[in-house]
Amino acid sequence: MDTETLRLFVAAAERLNISAAGRSLGLAPAMASARLAKLEHELGAELLHRTTRKVSLSQEGAAFLPYAREILAQSEAARAALGLDAERPSGTLRFAAPSSFAQLHIMPLLPDFHAQFPDITLDLRLSDTRVDLIEGSYDLALRSAPLQDSSLRGRKLGDDRRVLCAAPEYLAQRGTPCTPDDLTGHDFLSWSNAAPRDFVSETGRFTLDPRQMTCRTILDDGTAQRIATMAGGGISVNSLWSVAQEIRAGQLVHLLPDWWLDDASVLWLIYPRSNVLTPKVRVFMDFLVAKLTPAPWRL
Repeated sequence: MDTETLRLFVAAAERLNISAAGRSLGLAPAMASARLAKLEHELGAELLHRTTRKVSLSQEGAAFLPYAREILAQSEAARAALGLDAERPSGTLRFAAPSSFAQLHIMPLLPDFHAQFPDITLDLRLSDTRVDLIEGSYDLALRSAPLQDSSLRGRKLGDDRRVLCAAPEYLAQRGTPCTPDDLTGHDFLSWSNAAPRDFVSETGRFTLDPRQMTCRTILDDGTAQRIATMAGGGISVNSLWSVAQEIRAGQLVHLLPDWWLDDASVLWLIYPRSNVLTPKVRVFMDFLVAKLTPAPWRL
């Protein structure tokens, strides 16, 4: 099987349209269909279900797709090692990232990236729900957590310091906490499990227990939490990358500024350990690190 036919299969699987996949590779619809049929004959399996109305990925096709992508990635890496196509990275890059972070810090950068690398298509999957990088066949993902999974490799993008904040209007009504003990009894926008969390400073540590506060709202989305806090919903814990702009503008107040959540979270660009670092992944990682270093959300 040749890599161009594999590239055609991957394109057809992503678009669920054989004609469109063929056109993207300069093939007429009849030629694209013939090549895919030959691949299926070689493998002895139907990779794509075809009807007069639609194309869908078969169970065998879904199982074969990650391997096809891996073969293409290995081929790209081999060519890059020989200095071939090194100046024109190309292909589709599947990138998963938290929606809240992507909206604020990645979406504004895309026009510049596409201007520099016009042959790369970004397939962005944005959700604050963590995805399985390997099972989802992603090339790269942004994750905010300690990097503990041994099946993954990563490159640090930046720190993810999480701090307490509240709206000026809320503090005008309820008072501004000046010490950790002052938090007791305040309204709190809680994380999902409401478990106590440790905060640290250069001089000490305290435990923030949501059960000692009034928790009427539980959130698992960073953007929603920022908006609810700005609306006066109470005190919340937010990543600095999410609220730095509002703190600078006076729309939020950074409370107990010498303290931050002790969770060892770091913004990582991660990829499967089994994957080679292809040119398209490398240039996207380099681009994000260059644009977001030093972190624009630092106070």
